[in-house]
This record gives sequence, C-alpha cells and structure tokens, in this order.
Amino acid sequence: MAFFFSIRLISLNLLLLLCFIPSICYGATFDPFTDKTKITYHDGPILTGIVNLHLIWYGKPEEIQREVIMDFLETLNTEGDKKVQPHLSRWWNVVESYQLAMKGKPTIGVESPKIKVKVEKEDTIDYAYGKVLTTQYDIPRLIKDVNHGDPNLLPLIITAKDVSMHGLCAGKCADHGIFENNKGFIVIGDPEIECPGACGWPFHEVDAGPKGPIFKPPNKNMAADAMVVALASALVNTITNPQNTGFYGGIEFDPIESATACKGIFGPGATPGNPGKVFTDRKTGENFSAHGNNGRKFLLPAIWNPATSTCWTITSRYFST
Repeated sequence: MAFFFSIRLISLNLLLLLCFIPSICYGATFDPFTDKTKITYHDGPILTGIVNLHLIWYGKPEEIQREVIMDFLETLNTEGDKKVQPHLSRWWNVVESYQLAMKGKPTIGVESPKIKVKVEKEDTIDYAYGKVLTTQYDIPRLIKDVNHGDPNLLPLIITAKDVSMHGLCAGKCADHGIFENNKGFIVIGDPEIECPGACGWPFHEVDAGPKGPIFKPPNKNMAADAMVVALASALVNTITNPQNTGFYGGIEFDPIESATACKGIFGPGATPGNPGKVFTDRKTGENFSAHGNNGRKFLLPAIWNPATSTCWTITSRYFST
C-alpha cells in the first residue's frame, strides 16, 4: 500500500509540474467547441450556505477594478429591479441549482437553496512577495501570513497589472486550488499588461486563432471587465468543485469544470473566436449580458447547466441561434 501511494504521489507531482507547460496539460488546451465532455458528480462536497471571502488585493490595483469587482460580488445575491432584466442573480441561480443536482433531484422549475457570497474581510498587500508569484509556493505562503489559516474564509487573491502570476495566461485566466487541510483559494490576474490577447478577449483581439467581433467593455475598462469574466468562471468552478471531488469531467487531477467546459461562450451562436449574441447598449455601444446593481452591467461566461447537460448562457432566451 505504501509503495502504491508513493507511485501515485510521484505521478501527481509530475502531472502538476507538466501542467505548467500548456500544450501538455489537457485542461489548458480543452476546446469546448470540439472536445465534448460531460460534467458529472463525483460524490464530494460543494460549497453551500454562506461563502465568506477574504479579498486580498496584491500590488496596487486600479480603483475602477476594485469598484467593478466589488459591485459584481455584492450583486450576486440581490434580485434587483424586476423591470431591468436579465439580472446577474439569474445567472447565479444556475450555480445554486447544483445543490439539487448532487442529490439527483430535478433542477428545472425548482428553487434551490441560496448560496450567499459575502466579502467578510479585505486586505491590500503591497508587493510583499515580489512581482512574480507561483501558486505552488508564494500563494500558500501569502495566504498563511495574511489569512492565518482561518478555515471559515475563502481567500480570493487579485493581483495588480504589474504582477506576473505563474500558470495564468497559459490557457487560463484565473485559478482555484487547495493547499494544506483542504483549504481552498482563488487567484485572479490583471490581463492589461501580461496577456491582453489571451485573457482580455472578447474585449481585446486574441493573439492567435480565429478572429471574431471585439466587444466594448460594459464598464469602460477592458481589464476590469475581463477580470469579472475570469472571477465569475473561477467562482463557479470553486463552488461546484472545491476539492476536485465534486462536479467535473475528465480526470480528477486535471478536471474540466463547470465553467471550463464552456470556455469562450458568452451567448447563443458562439463559435471559435465569436463570443455569441449578447446585448448592446444603444447609447454607448457597450456589450453586456446581465444587469447588476446601481446601473452596473456585466458580461458573464456560459456555465454548464446540470438540468440540461449543456452550456447555458443568460442571454439564451433573448436570442435565437
């Protein structure tokens, strides 16, 4: 048994090392338009009830990014004006429906228990660990020093534009993971300098691949609106698969998760390089898919809908394909 465990541990370490090379790590090269996968439940926990975030701003983020991200998080659990639809909360309702899916219950037409995301604590760290960070060493160290291992808080680290996050920009624009005692974390990078062509899309032209329409950011800042897309995806994946034993497709150590399975899809009719059909503000030309509070608008990524086993977008009911 000890020999088998050692082999598995060596294999896992090798896989984690290889995953820094995007062409080898399957999750980094997964294409939802050609590589079809099915998200299934693997009997592990998902996050429910109140999810208390410890928001850690690393470096010197711009004020517009703070405002847009905070408005996104605060809007998740509010219904908004019924006359101004679709509202962000409708998108979050699909995430909440995973609670019924894990019990094998129908999720269409049934109201799910609420999953409330709350910013419980907030800190700003001024480059204390340098401007090049890794998820293997620097992020766990940062969390221990700032979070003090509080098991009741989910650390959300958001880096400034002059910080390089090892592993981001190479196939993914945000990440979530676990370190000691199954404690989770989320890390989001700013794409403005590091990788606007990889993680600024669809608000910035892609570096390579099919060219499609470029959207006008709904909050007038490419990086802020792209970071909302990355955060929304990472939050979905963290809620539905916090310990790599929840909802996913593929293999446990390199899972295709609920948002990853629908990467690059924002509205009906999406194709490689084409984000799909979303709304356009008649006055400003800005593109969005959902309304938030205080007049804020957001572009939201597609997510895997457990009720239909397909990628679902919040604008699907408003446009025909």
